[in-house]
Amino acid sequence: MTKQFDSLIELMEALPDEQSAIDHFTAIRWKDGAFCPHCGSTKIYHFSDKRSHKCGACRARFSIKVGTIFEDTKIPLRKWMMAIWLITSHKKGIASTQLAKDIKVTQKTAWFMLHRLRHAAMTKSFSAPLKGTVEADETYVGGKAKNKHASKREKGTQGGRGKVIVFGMLEREGQLRTLHISNLKAHNVHGIISDHVEPGANIMTDEHVSFVGLQGRYHHHTVNHSAGEYVRHFFAHTNGIESVWALLKRQIIGIHHWVSQKHLSRYLGEMAWRYNRRNLEEGDRLNALLSSTDGRLTYRALVA
Repeated sequence: MTKQFDSLIELMEALPDEQSAIDHFTAIRWKDGAFCPHCGSTKIYHFSDKRSHKCGACRARFSIKVGTIFEDTKIPLRKWMMAIWLITSHKKGIASTQLAKDIKVTQKTAWFMLHRLRHAAMTKSFSAPLKGTVEADETYVGGKAKNKHASKREKGTQGGRGKVIVFGMLEREGQLRTLHISNLKAHNVHGIISDHVEPGANIMTDEHVSFVGLQGRYHHHTVNHSAGEYVRHFFAHTNGIESVWALLKRQIIGIHHWVSQKHLSRYLGEMAWRYNRRNLEEGDRLNALLSSTDGRLTYRALVA
């Protein structure tokens, strides 16, 4: 049976030892019944230590961690629970240096733990397209040229030169989608919107040329930011998605200080996962992430 908690101290009281943490994770992962992570069989034998199990079909012996991001971890599940609480509860996430201090592990271990949690938070597929009124916009991620070493500075910053492009779509009162994209060419942007937004939806954008041509498949409304216009007829605006960008920039600048282009998509996935569950209670967010931990991520694959 899963336990409920609304604060970090309640989490620690509800899970006072390692076995209670294992039992909590087992109740979530096997809520529909025990199964073998190797062959999928439901004929499972349980050993008296409450930590080992054996498949009656393939005869493999395993723990509840096998087949998840926790496989082969030497970190106690109780510390993992604390890390999950911190990454799901803090609006801008947590830095690996701070997590290392909070749960008493090395910074390298904390960094790997956080990336495994981001791996669990990554949405593999979207079951339903965005609909109703959807705001679409782009932002640029990267340090200011004046803060870079002289040898790494690029002349001119128009159009985000030297930075990477992040594209986002936000359904008002609904879900957020964020992607790291290579360019803002119209055919690329239109393809992304087509993949994520239901035809006939109201699309709110700025005046960027990449959005020209959306009218017809969608009801396209624009605001002219370059002319100082931010709201038109109390309806057309992109204030929601721009608030998301402000949150993203604060997460990168204030918490992580810098993220690599290679791992940017993981940080975007973490932010979007947390944003899309902003109305859940604290403990429910923790349990939601625990329920999506299937799929192992090795250190070698992460740094490859």
